[in-house]
Amino acid sequence: MAGKNMQYYLMDGLPSGRIKCTLANWTGVAYKIPRVKLVECKNIDYLKFSGVYFLFCKNDENKPLVYIGQAGIRKNGEGILNRLKEHHAMPKQGLEDWYEAIAFTTSNNTFGATEISWLESRFFNLAVSASRYDAKNGNKPNIGNVTEEKQSELEEYTEYAKIVMGVLGHFVFEPLTQEQASETPVTIQGDEGFEFSMEQRVQNSGLTVKAKCRRSNEGFIVLKGSIINPKCNDKTCSGVAKKAREQAKIDNNVLLEDVLFSSPSAAAMFVIGASVNGYTTWKTIDGKTLKEVETSEASEL
Repeated sequence: MAGKNMQYYLMDGLPSGRIKCTLANWTGVAYKIPRVKLVECKNIDYLKFSGVYFLFCKNDENKPLVYIGQAGIRKNGEGILNRLKEHHAMPKQGLEDWYEAIAFTTSNNTFGATEISWLESRFFNLAVSASRYDAKNGNKPNIGNVTEEKQSELEEYTEYAKIVMGVLGHFVFEPLTQEQASETPVTIQGDEGFEFSMEQRVQNSGLTVKAKCRRSNEGFIVLKGSIINPKCNDKTCSGVAKKAREQAKIDNNVLLEDVLFSSPSAAAMFVIGASVNGYTTWKTIDGKTLKEVETSEASEL
C-alpha cells in the first residue's frame, strides 16, 4: 500500500486531548473526542453536520466495547454533537462508561440520511467481521438503498475512514490476521512477519498440542485452529496467559479465534498451560527458533 499524508491538529495541545484529523485527497473530517472534553466542542461547526460516530468503552473481562451510531442534522442545527450530548447525559445501557468518541463527517456536509445509514451499517459489519471489539448496537443497522455510483463513493470514504480510525488508536476494522490463500504451512515474511509453529506432548494431560503463531506489528498471534492443552498449571502459567485461556473461544481443545499476545512466551504459555520460553519453543517450518530468527535479523541491521 502506498504511503498516506495525514494531518493532525491537537486541539488541546496534548496527544491525550481532542484531535482533528484530515487526509490528503479525502473530503472526510474526523474528530477524536475524550468524553471529558465534549463540552468544549460546542463551537466546532463540523460536529454540527451529519455523520457517523463511535463510542468506546473499556471492558476488563473481555474485548473492549464499541457502539456505532449515525446522526443527521437536527432542527437545532447540531447533528453529531447533539447525539454525543445525548449519549453523555443519558447513555444507553452497557455504555454508561464510554470514555471516548470518534466522529466522521465531511468538510462540505454532503451526507444525507441515506448515506449515513449506509455508512453506519457498513462500519458495523466491518467491526463485527474484524472481531476486535464487541459491537454494542442493539439492532443491526439497516444498510438502506443507494445507487451503484453512490456506493462506490461511500466505499472509498470507508477505506479512508478505516485508515484514520487505526491511526487514532482503535483497530475496530482490522482483523488480527489476513486470510491466507493456501492451507499449506509456509514461512511467511512480509507485513505479517514470520509464521511459527509448535508441536509438543504435555505431561499433565497426555495431549499433543499443535499450534501456530504469527508475528505481527502488534505482537504475537496464536492462530485459530491451534490445539490447546486443556489443563493449566496455576503456579507457573502467567496471569496473562491464564486470563486469555478463560476468555478465548475453545471447543474440544481447538482454538476457534485468533488471540493476540504482547510476548511470544505468553503466547506459548497460553497453548501449553505452563511456564515455557517462547523464544525457543516457537519455530519456523525449517526448524529455526524465534530467537534464531531475531538474531539473524539483528545481524542485518
